[in-house]
Amino acid sequence: MDSDLTDIVLRLLAAAGIGLLMGLERLLKRKPVGMRTLGLVSFVAALVTLSLTHADGILGNPEGLGRVLQGAVQGVLVGVGFLGGGVILRDTSGVHNLTTAAEVWAAAGIGLAAAVAPWSLVGVGAVVFVLLIVVFRVLEQKFHLKGH
Repeated sequence: MDSDLTDIVLRLLAAAGIGLLMGLERLLKRKPVGMRTLGLVSFVAALVTLSLTHADGILGNPEGLGRVLQGAVQGVLVGVGFLGGGVILRDTSGVHNLTTAAEVWAAAGIGLAAAVAPWSLVGVGAVVFVLLIVVFRVLEQKFHLKGH
């Protein structure tokens, strides 16, 4: 495998793997969006971004690459925002699944980053995600900070 193909495969696997891990947390909490959904969201965001950035002539044209990436980011994040909005529920006891919806959006962001960002940024993004979801849930529970 040449180095470009190896990099593409690693980026797609990283996006899918991080998305799956994000979904595991939702699965364990018995939320409506799980491993496969977040794995797919992250993977497809990376796949679309990589597909666009590797189109003929784009890599050698920084201005064209910038426009392509801007369109990819806008399209993916807006589309995924719509998907995440579909899991938000409101009833007499309040609003539910906001964190799940935010995780769908975050999975797309991780996928976009995995496609083009330096590996250090992808790693830091994954670590910060875990801190936000796992560590802060523990703090919310310990100090009864959740708004319900």
